[in-house]
Amino acid sequence: MSRSEPVGTLKAVPHRKINDPVKLRRLLDAVLMIEADLELSALLRHLVEEACAMVSARYGALGVLNETRSGLDQFITVGLSAEQEKLIGSPPTGRGVLGLLITDPTPLRLADLTTHPDNYGVPIHHPLMTSFLGVPVRSRNGVYGNLYLTNKMGAKRFSHEDEFLVEALATAAGIAIESTRLHERIRAVSVLEDRDRIAKDLHDRVIQRVFAVGAALQGATRLTDLAQVVEKVNAAVDGLEATMTEIRSAVYELGGADIPGGLRQGVLELAAELSPMLGARPLVTFSGPIDNAVPQRTADNLLAVLREALTNAGKYAQATRYVVALTVTDQVKLEVVDNGVGVELTSVGAGGMGLKNLRDRAERLNGTFEVAVGDGGGTRLTWCVPL
Repeated sequence: MSRSEPVGTLKAVPHRKINDPVKLRRLLDAVLMIEADLELSALLRHLVEEACAMVSARYGALGVLNETRSGLDQFITVGLSAEQEKLIGSPPTGRGVLGLLITDPTPLRLADLTTHPDNYGVPIHHPLMTSFLGVPVRSRNGVYGNLYLTNKMGAKRFSHEDEFLVEALATAAGIAIESTRLHERIRAVSVLEDRDRIAKDLHDRVIQRVFAVGAALQGATRLTDLAQVVEKVNAAVDGLEATMTEIRSAVYELGGADIPGGLRQGVLELAAELSPMLGARPLVTFSGPIDNAVPQRTADNLLAVLREALTNAGKYAQATRYVVALTVTDQVKLEVVDNGVGVELTSVGAGGMGLKNLRDRAERLNGTFEVAVGDGGGTRLTWCVPL
């Protein structure tokens, strides 16, 4: 058994101890993958695969510690078939030799894993593992897990150079994990701040509207004409329904969005971006779980439809007012209304003004697209797809 020297802090540039230029280039390519737009689990699997290939290991695995460092949050394996993993059963939780690497995060090289005193609890269907190389997954700010390789092919044990290669890959994995968790924390703070803002805005709007409805109803008590009383009450009911719609929408948003900003923010930013070309800022309204229920593919298509619809209106409608209404129930409904000169409805079916693109985007999502004259003239575009 050979235990490498204790490491109190992150070793500096372990790759400088690697002399093989081919392995160095391959190591650089693997490390650069942390800049790619990959899910963390996919990136970590790629790093384990590269580690196995570069040091000729039959099996490889990477365990990611949970936030409390009490066990493993993720366990990624390479070299086992799906049938083998099924027979082995549940992944390890961080005991035995893996636990040793957690409590004492220094590199460990063994000629025969089976002779180590901490090698216990191996499942009955687990393949025999002999030569072993384990290194901590760390960055300068802490240890996030361990990366280990077993069953060196073509040799009885892993070499010092193998250890340096795997350390470099483990460092890349540590940086990737740290970066992902940092972004998650930032996202959580952003969501909390957004929830606080929504709650304050909701409180102010609800209080103002309820006060206005109450004042209107008080005024109605002084009226003697029944028709006028009915009109006042109906207006008050409409006001309360509008308030409830805002409350429902805000409650959905307080549930948190998968992506900070989300579709709601995308619509608002697009409206602001196109305002100079339109000559006026569109009035935008929302209803329903805008950021929680709309799939990414639908959201991407919706933003493309909105951009084209507003651009067409700005070019051809000669309008001074634009209204964008996005409603989410069991379907996504986008309405874009302007007060311009209108369109020749006979040309809509022929795909004039790029409207065919909007219809095609709806039909690809099993939805519909309609063009009609607005209530006060102008044009009303309605793009609707099911969820």
